[in-house]
Amino acid sequence: MKRLLLFIATAWLALAPPHAFSQLRLPSLPSLPSLPNAALPGTGQLTQQIRRDVAPLTELTGLRRQRIADILSQRRPLVEADPAGEPIVRSELVLNEPSATLLAAAQAEGFTVVRERTLAGLDLRIVTLHAPAGWDTPRALRRLQVLDPQAAVDFNHLYLESGDVGGAAPAASAASAGVSGASGTSPTPKAAGVKVGLIDGGIETDHAALKGADIHAWGCNSTKVPSAHGTAVASLMVGRANRFVSAAPQATLYAADVYCNDPVGGTVEAVAAALAWLLGEQVPVVNISLVGPPNRLLETVVKKASAKGMLLVAAVGNDGPASPPLYPAAYPEVVAVTAIDAKGNAIPEACRGPHVAFAAPGSQMAAAGPGTTGFTTARGTSFASPLVAGLLAASMRSLDVTAANLAVTALARHAIDAGAPGRDVVYGYGIVARELRTEPSYVMAR
Repeated sequence: MKRLLLFIATAWLALAPPHAFSQLRLPSLPSLPSLPNAALPGTGQLTQQIRRDVAPLTELTGLRRQRIADILSQRRPLVEADPAGEPIVRSELVLNEPSATLLAAAQAEGFTVVRERTLAGLDLRIVTLHAPAGWDTPRALRRLQVLDPQAAVDFNHLYLESGDVGGAAPAASAASAGVSGASGTSPTPKAAGVKVGLIDGGIETDHAALKGADIHAWGCNSTKVPSAHGTAVASLMVGRANRFVSAAPQATLYAADVYCNDPVGGTVEAVAAALAWLLGEQVPVVNISLVGPPNRLLETVVKKASAKGMLLVAAVGNDGPASPPLYPAAYPEVVAVTAIDAKGNAIPEACRGPHVAFAAPGSQMAAAGPGTTGFTTARGTSFASPLVAGLLAASMRSLDVTAANLAVTALARHAIDAGAPGRDVVYGYGIVARELRTEPSYVMAR
């Protein structure tokens, strides 16, 4: 009975009328609306897919919520939930370009300045305030909004990875995987001028699949703090192995670690600072496989980066087809990517909506695993997004709004239509990068 009720509720939400998605906007890239068949689909395809996939939905779509529950429980002195249940840094609020009048009024009421920084690449000044003693964070936010209704103030949200690594497939050795550079093979020559950026966890740059790559790291006071998720995503962007395929093995990777093994890592402040660094390095395409709620600061930095010609690519998230949209993927300036399995079907846990632009492999696929030699399986929209970012990076050599629009339009024209004819809420413009999926057994020891 519970499963039947879950199916009915999920199907109703996924098939909701257009006004249910009224808070979403189609990508604002000028050339995209001119593509043929850009209308959103009917509901038949979506109904069939939900009916087929509803059984595993509960387990798959609850992973992020479980992760949030664990964070709130384990880091209670530092982290709390906002009114929507999203994790935030306790007692902290971030303001974009606050006026001197607001800051003076806030300090008079007991707010204190925790940090103040100017992000030169974004032409943006950010001030972080600590709430007065005894105040909860939502109350502090409401008070600042009363003091200045026009102020761009929000919680210091935490953004989480949008996928899981470490499936059942055994790891392969560097020799069996045929990693370039690890078995005496010369690394692939680097393509002049190709840059691609990554905002994620730290990367194990000594991993055999990444040793030959040109990687510039940022964050953590120049200390390397590798993470499984960041390493896997990086390998899909620039990794090199004879039987392992990545999207841009010749590109230079600029990788920003926004976690640094910090209990309050992944804040919107850290993401903003990472984007500013990438702009300073003139990186034209950036992948963000992180998800969370809408945020005033995040929206501002996304708009500013896009206006300067940066093409942002992000994972749509894995909260399920009936989930509200997750960010930054749902911002109209961002290329939102969903994931497909080995058969070309959208994974059941992937978020859906009119913001979805492309579908790419993100399940039953190999990626760099723990340690320095092994491979593992990866699942989630986190691992589809870097493939799309790598493809787009090949078409861009500099920050350029026009070039960004043309790159997305060209990729859309080459996408394989799937689901309902034309652009739809499940696959976007269609499937790309299918040839970049590496079967886990292909890099396993033989």
